[in-house]
Amino acid sequence: MAFGARVLKTGIAVTLALFLSTLLNTHSPVGAAIAAIFAMQPSIYRSWRYFLDQLQTSTLGAIMALLGGMVFSNEPIAVGLVCVLVLMICLKINMADTVGLTLVTVVSVMEASGDWKFAVTRFALTLIGIVSAFVINVSVFPPKPKRQFINQIQNVFNSMSLLLRTAISDEIKESVFKEEKGNLEGAIKSLSDKYHLFEEEQKKLKRSKFSQTRQMVVYKQMLGSLHKGYEVLDAVERHYFQSLRPKGTDAFFDSHLELLIRFHEHALLKFENKLKPNEDESELFQQANGEFMKHAITRFDHCQEGMLRLSIVAAAMYDYGHQLERLSRLADHIHPVEESR
Repeated sequence: MAFGARVLKTGIAVTLALFLSTLLNTHSPVGAAIAAIFAMQPSIYRSWRYFLDQLQTSTLGAIMALLGGMVFSNEPIAVGLVCVLVLMICLKINMADTVGLTLVTVVSVMEASGDWKFAVTRFALTLIGIVSAFVINVSVFPPKPKRQFINQIQNVFNSMSLLLRTAISDEIKESVFKEEKGNLEGAIKSLSDKYHLFEEEQKKLKRSKFSQTRQMVVYKQMLGSLHKGYEVLDAVERHYFQSLRPKGTDAFFDSHLELLIRFHEHALLKFENKLKPNEDESELFQQANGEFMKHAITRFDHCQEGMLRLSIVAAAMYDYGHQLERLSRLADHIHPVEESR
């Protein structure tokens, strides 16, 4: 994990939890620090959801651990059996995300062997850690996955465009291509995670306005277009250079890839409101993408192994173009509004 706001906030939350724990004059405030580490979440909604879920499961775990300690003491077998029981209940009520810290609470409380004052102190430490993480996450550099998504889109596109522009021409070194392709895959996955985070926040924390719902459709299409571009890269790597290619094939594919990249760039610029809406451009591109596929079918209709491989690449490029055409039409009708949150 790269150093960022979440890493910094985790450290602050641990510090706050330890500081508050000293007010209770506890001998071992480590439980609060552990709870703060577990409770730091990537979005405000998940922080709130985790806080509520963890409060329920930790309370359940503490009660069961206290009863288990009274009956069985803190024998290792007894601790293990109570952990298994609590884990089963958490899974049954669909709160699997909280089991880690809940089991830490169970073990800590059972250490008291039925001493309810010691058990309550341990439970209080867990709550201090959870609350500390929630407060810090909301008040210090609050997560903004939507803004991060928008800022990251252009960087991911730039990386992908470089690879697509050099994939067919074979100008880029193979080692560099593989490294950059791996980085691109990770960046697209990171974008997907951020999209799901702010989609979750918009659905759960506030009532969506119609304009915001329309923008979500665009964001989803932007992400989908990047996925399709990556599929083109994957198809080229797996099939293109392993096939026997007729003369002029490289130029045929390379020219259409250049068209795809330029159109993708224009669509993003229109979304940023830097270019005027241009529905004629989308119509012309749709025709060009269709003509490309028709010519590809004509070239590769002999059904030889090499031709089939090239057909796979051509189909991936056509699908990428189809998604770009949809993105462009959406961008023509939606002017994004800059948001401060």
